[in-house]
Amino acid sequence: MNLLRQHAEQQFAEELHELKKNETNPVPENWEMSPQSVVTYLMGGTLKNGFEVSPKYIGNRRLMEIAVATLVTDRALLLYGLPGTAKSWVSEHIAAAVSGDSTLIVQGTAGIGEEAIRYGWNYARLLAEGPSEGALVQTPVMKAMQEGKIARIEELTRIGSDVQDTLITILSEKTLPIPELNKEVQAIRGFNVIATANNRDKGVNDLSSALKRRFNTVILPLPDSIEEETDIVRRRVESFEKVMSLPSERPALEEIRRVVTIFRELRQGVTCDGKSKLKSPSGTLSTAEAISVVNNGLAMAGYFGDGVIHAEDLVSGILGAVIKDPVQDKVVWQEYMETVVKKRDGWKDIYRASIDFI
Repeated sequence: MNLLRQHAEQQFAEELHELKKNETNPVPENWEMSPQSVVTYLMGGTLKNGFEVSPKYIGNRRLMEIAVATLVTDRALLLYGLPGTAKSWVSEHIAAAVSGDSTLIVQGTAGIGEEAIRYGWNYARLLAEGPSEGALVQTPVMKAMQEGKIARIEELTRIGSDVQDTLITILSEKTLPIPELNKEVQAIRGFNVIATANNRDKGVNDLSSALKRRFNTVILPLPDSIEEETDIVRRRVESFEKVMSLPSERPALEEIRRVVTIFRELRQGVTCDGKSKLKSPSGTLSTAEAISVVNNGLAMAGYFGDGVIHAEDLVSGILGAVIKDPVQDKVVWQEYMETVVKKRDGWKDIYRASIDFI
């Protein structure tokens, strides 16, 4: 079966197997491998038998060490940062390495209710039988507590404050009361929660002080350098290309670098050489959006071009990422085209494609 997207534990099953096979450090109860091996899985490295583990996170190793060490304690982990800083990616891979299962996930939305975190009911059986074990519907959090695994909560700050606070008893007492059955679920060793959050989306709900104290917060920054960000985009695009089997050539590193350069300059409000100040658009222009632009360019080149990615294949995606406000952002982009791109050696193709598109 050709899956559109495999879970981390499926896609990197060989790496996880090799790490467990070569384990030499103490493994916490109900963990698949030691904290040291989890960090090796995240950051990449060479095992004693020569097996190469690919990096999943490119950045500060110490951040990953802090994140993994948190999960051995009684505090939950909150991955915090701007949109597109790999919070969900890191969360998935940590859960895959620690529990061998990254699928115990609650997707936070503005309309989510307490039953998505605590437990729900099969209403047909509830009406027929009344409150019973058979009528109870487990949530990913409840299942993680019972099995000693990692539960993931995506976009925690998108959830209403009253619903967020249902986590307080779970995180502090490690129990989930079920008053309708006069019982409770007690978490077994290995259980913990990884949540992700950002402060840029509309509709963000701040965490209460009581809930914040239950989390150790690790802030994931944007990539430090253009080389680092280009490498991240390259790796993710190659992974996408392999899964989708697009009829196009692998994009030249220079094309990826140009997309990353445009995003970094507009995001930071200054050109890479520091000589020209720029206006920034309303969007975040994250690394994740750069990955999407290159992936879209590959599809355009493969199905509507000659199979080789060109400026005209990239520009539509770039404009879609930059111009969120059709009035203000369009002015920002046109000014960037005239003052920077038009004068930059080797970038005339992007300028022409942009003018033609707009």
